[in-house]
Amino acid sequence: MRKDLRILRRSPLLLGALLVYPVVIAVLVGLVAGYASSKPRVAFVDEDHLPPVVAVAGRRFHIQSIVDEVSKNVTLVRMGPEEAARELADGRVVATITVPPGFLGKLVSTVQTPSLVLRTVSGGLAPRVTQQMQALVYRLNRKLQAALIEANLAYVSLILHGGRGSFLGRRFDVLGLDRTQRLLASLPQSERVTRIQEFVRISRLALAQTGHALEATANPIGLVQPKAKGRTWVLSAQVQAYGIALTVTFLALLLAAGAAAAERDEGTIGRLGRGWAGRLSRPRPLVSPGVLVWSKVALAAAAALALGTTIAVVFGIAVEAGGVTGGEPWARLPLLLAGVLLAGGAVGAAGTLLGALAREARTASLVAVLLVLPVVFLGLVPKGVAPPAAWLSDALPFVHAVRFFASALYDASPWRTVGVEAAWLAGIGAVFGVLARSGMRRLAT
Repeated sequence: MRKDLRILRRSPLLLGALLVYPVVIAVLVGLVAGYASSKPRVAFVDEDHLPPVVAVAGRRFHIQSIVDEVSKNVTLVRMGPEEAARELADGRVVATITVPPGFLGKLVSTVQTPSLVLRTVSGGLAPRVTQQMQALVYRLNRKLQAALIEANLAYVSLILHGGRGSFLGRRFDVLGLDRTQRLLASLPQSERVTRIQEFVRISRLALAQTGHALEATANPIGLVQPKAKGRTWVLSAQVQAYGIALTVTFLALLLAAGAAAAERDEGTIGRLGRGWAGRLSRPRPLVSPGVLVWSKVALAAAAALALGTTIAVVFGIAVEAGGVTGGEPWARLPLLLAGVLLAGGAVGAAGTLLGALAREARTASLVAVLLVLPVVFLGLVPKGVAPPAAWLSDALPFVHAVRFFASALYDASPWRTVGVEAAWLAGIGAVFGVLARSGMRRLAT
């Protein structure tokens, strides 16, 4: 292990690449994940030729302002029907939302429900875009419902108090319950008149609560969002766990694979295997294959611990500098670093096996680079999306490292998860270590 560390010290460019490259990959993965949550392009097709300003239920609405305000999660691009259909087919937009002819007439009448037409691509972002379009329509409805409730309450006021009104352009005069009650009071009293008066009294009481009832019907459940400081996506617990796990996996796999294969390139493993002979003893190897394997595992674990500690500290400082309430849990750092050491060792055992199978340092390094990203992306696939990928990922250290780190840092009671994932990492590391020991024996031949 001291020999490997001396080689790294004598090659500062290699050491710098080993430290910086996985961090760069982690940042790129974060950027890709961030792009996946960015605003998709949606074509907006206006076949009804909506005017800039629309009057609905006596209120004036600026169409573009409403669209800009409610479409915060998508980028709406105005297109014609043919262009929108072509771009949807080509995948340049992920959906089209169309205002069909007659939409405005139905909306202004307030007696029919107009509909927008949504077309999406198959699979991929389609469920997400559908949810966002549903949210857009919901927000549009929230904008319009205040005007519609106000218009409905105007009709209720006519029924209560009477007066002149209009509906669909037709003017009319309403007697109203107030004047009806006064007229009934001036009539000769009888059982029939008394019953009508009771009906009018109850109707007035009921209609007086119509405003509150309409508001409650339109918004049966309210959502209050107090202003509070919280982590941005870039400083989230999930990003930290994935970033450390990706960096540890890349560094430990590449370092252990290259160091193991270099033993054959440099002829070291042959000299170590020939051993020495004492006066009263048979020749023995200077270093057994098992010791050689665990030295590479220890090298990978030590490097992973150093880089993992750096990332965790830098991340914590960034959180603290941002003034986030409930920032970096410094008391959990020792538990996190124990997991980093364990994950680095498990990945180092896999890298040592890879180096023994590759037999050449250049080949081992290339194969390690080719393998690490598929391993990482397997760990990013949700189990509900592709169960076989999730099962295969469970046989590799990356996903268990992610769960360990996230639980160690942020779970209120992490011990069960930490114990399970630590057992997985130890078991996977032991299996790869035994296989690597066998591979080292063949590497010496």
